[in-house]
Amino acid sequence: MSENREDSPRRSRPPGSADGPDGRPGAGSGGRAGPRPEEIRFFGTTWVHHDGGYGLRRVAVAAGSLAAAVAGCLVLRFAYQGLETARVGGFVDLLLIVTFSVCSAVAFRKTWEGFSRRPDDPAREESLRSLRMIGFIGALLAYFLRSLTEAPGEELRRAEYETALARYEKRQGARTGNPGARRKPRRR
Repeated sequence: MSENREDSPRRSRPPGSADGPDGRPGAGSGGRAGPRPEEIRFFGTTWVHHDGGYGLRRVAVAAGSLAAAVAGCLVLRFAYQGLETARVGGFVDLLLIVTFSVCSAVAFRKTWEGFSRRPDDPAREESLRSLRMIGFIGALLAYFLRSLTEAPGEELRRAEYETALARYEKRQGARTGNPGARRKPRRR
């Protein structure tokens, strides 16, 4: 699942960059220049230093996603019982089970992959959205399993943030000194 909204202005910039208080890109918060970490849903930026209740948030996200998956299974069970009551036939029962199983497996895989890399083709991911909604139980289980070890998406965002920090520090190291004080060569 993508934690960023499509209409977000931050979407067009590279990961790890942010606007500062003066509106300039890369000016960071609190007067600190440089890239800022990207926020993760339910965690904000607590994943960077594992502070601000990070452990409790992970426990709450794991419990919440598991509870939502169980509730979803109960809802699907009630729907299946409704089909049994209606006596629609064995083919429809089989079709329902296969559809939800396949969609849940695809949703699990796509959600799990989304935690470790950005999608190659956002249009393809958008076309799979309805499939992922049908297989919501798989997506919730992927979220539950990942939150047992880290904030979902933390590995990807940490790698992007550290890369952005390294690039920023490399650029800052190349800018030592006052460029205005340098003497310009005279033309003859």
